[in-house]
Order: sequence, then structure tokens, then C-alpha cells
Amino acid sequence: MNKELEHSFITQLKQNQNIVHKVCRLYTNNQDAHNDLFQEITIQLWKAFPKFRGESKLSTWMYRVALNTAITLYRKSKRRINTQDYDNVIYKIKAEDYDDTEEQQLKLMYNAVKQLNDIEKALVFLYLEDKDYAEISDTLGISEVNARVKMNRIKTKLRTILNP
Repeated sequence: MNKELEHSFITQLKQNQNIVHKVCRLYTNNQDAHNDLFQEITIQLWKAFPKFRGESKLSTWMYRVALNTAITLYRKSKRRINTQDYDNVIYKIKAEDYDDTEEQQLKLMYNAVKQLNDIEKALVFLYLEDKDYAEISDTLGISEVNARVKMNRIKTKLRTILNP
């Protein structure tokens, strides 16, 4: 890779690294796993960057590479990596008047989303990132209609998980 292309890649990665971090947070449970996945996604972006043709937005392309890398990595391993649950290792100090209702609701939602399959997680992630169905379908390589149908099914599934 020439110096100009290398510089362009580094600049683009720095400007858009939050995309990679968000995907890593979705598919990992601890900082070490997050760092490993971040590194693997960066390597895959580096390898694929010379082939990026600009047919979609760079952020859409990065989402696609990041999600595909995360999904492929965790599907390849037949076993799940045993990680410690966040709640078991972090100590919380609560003020007397602290209302953690919103925090508890978010925790329930994250736990519900973690029960979804890899594709469903990716779809929810993009939906929550306020991506429109055209961009979601482009990122995931499915039709716009299919993305809408899947999202409606996922919403129903999440309601069932959250309100058994």
C-alpha cells in the first residue's frame, strides 16, 4: 500500500473509529475481548481499504466490514468465550437519592438484545444508530423490505423477552 493510501486509511479510521468501538461493545463482554475485536476489525478494514470503491458512504462500508468481521469471528469459534459478567466485577456506589430506573431499563434492554442472533443484533444496532432502512439493507446485504420485516419481528421478539 502506498504512503498516500496509508495516510488516507489512518485518517479515515481516526475519524470513524467510534463505529468500530460501537460494534465491539455490541459483541463483547469485557475490555480484553473488545480490544481483540477492535484489532481484528482494524486489520480487516486495512486489508479491504484498497478495494473500497466509494459506491456507498465510507461509514456504511465500515459498518459492513466491522459487523461481518464480528459475526464471522464469533461464528467460527464453536464455543462461546467465557467472560465474566460486567455486574460481577464492577462495584457501584450509589448516592441515597440516585434513581437508577433508566440504568436498569437499559441493562434489561442490553440483556434482551444479547439474546438475539448475530444478524438480529446487527439490525437492532443499526436501527438504534438512526440508520434508515435503505442504509441498513445496504450494510447488511438484504433488501429494504426484508430489513423492515426482520425489524418488526425483532421488536416483537424483544417485547416477548422483556415482558414474558
